[in-house]
Amino acid sequence: MEPISRQAEACTPTPRCAVRQGLESKFSLSVVFQQVRKLWSKRTGHVILVLTCCNVGLAAEARHYVFFNRDRERISEAAFLATKALEGAQLKYTWRELEPVKDEYDFSAIRHDLTFLNTKGKKLFIQIQDSSFSPNVTNVPRYLVADARYHGGADKQYNIAGNDEVHAVPAGWVARRWDPNVQERFRNLLFALGQEFDGKVEGINLAETAVGFGESGRLFPKGFAAEVYRDAIITNMKALKKAFPKSVTIQYANFMPGEWLPGSDHGYLRSVYQRARELKAGVGGPDLLPHKPGQMNHCYPMIRDSAGIVPTAIAVQDGNYACKNPQTGQPVTISELLDFATSYLKVDYVFWCTEEPFYSGKLLPLLRMQK
Repeated sequence: MEPISRQAEACTPTPRCAVRQGLESKFSLSVVFQQVRKLWSKRTGHVILVLTCCNVGLAAEARHYVFFNRDRERISEAAFLATKALEGAQLKYTWRELEPVKDEYDFSAIRHDLTFLNTKGKKLFIQIQDSSFSPNVTNVPRYLVADARYHGGADKQYNIAGNDEVHAVPAGWVARRWDPNVQERFRNLLFALGQEFDGKVEGINLAETAVGFGESGRLFPKGFAAEVYRDAIITNMKALKKAFPKSVTIQYANFMPGEWLPGSDHGYLRSVYQRARELKAGVGGPDLLPHKPGQMNHCYPMIRDSAGIVPTAIAVQDGNYACKNPQTGQPVTISELLDFATSYLKVDYVFWCTEEPFYSGKLLPLLRMQK
């Protein structure tokens, strides 16, 4: 999603309700083709033509997953299991449920879902959720909230209409990602997950970087600053990659506090993408909104520039199916979403939400024609 104060500029969303080896082979082949084209560029146009076609074919491939959110029981639905083009499911697990007591982890839900999907020939992509989009939901462990050393563990996000921070309305909570004590606890969670699931799950992604704290500083939580937050995102991304060296890792990086591109560009979002490429960590994010100015000025060109270098992904969230294409003025079609994701963004993964009637009535029939 866009920063909560910026949502009015886009569609009004509802609240946030490839084996690794194969990916590495894909990227390696892309590099090989580019080098061979250079080598033979003065000798034969036929070789260039063949290799160019091959490279385009690789870039156009995308792996499709259904984002069932926390409705994890839906992985047993016949329509999902019978659609061959759907490689697997992306499922959300909150930090609170995975660590009910300090240093005591409960990964039973992940084990259950992974085992079931494997028996059906499907794969699991994990989303770790440390933020919420409801003022009544906090997704960090209870001990973080209760222990003073963690400063509450999470802070409020706000819905800010027209940049009027005086009348901001609480709209959810986000973990204190910038707090060293909280960050250490989150890093421990990632390492525990990696020890059991690295190489077994298809991949794992962290929640989006966008937060709703306003811009003036009036609503900034204790210890928060844009630069500190940027460094924290990079630190968590580095920890994720270290914990999961085999499975695909993705940082959802859509917007960053303290800047609004192109007019106010402090390099925060760009530095996250640059560091991801250096770490060989994947990037992506919500939402899939073709040609929307906010996304076109922020994450979309950065996702596109990362394609073929690191794994990339885009998530179709509730509300995306009904948005209008600014270029046509008409509601987007599933085909337009798919084309934008694969032809413009050139992502490796598309995570489709289950909003109806689009999911059953339009998405599944289209994907069933793919394979």
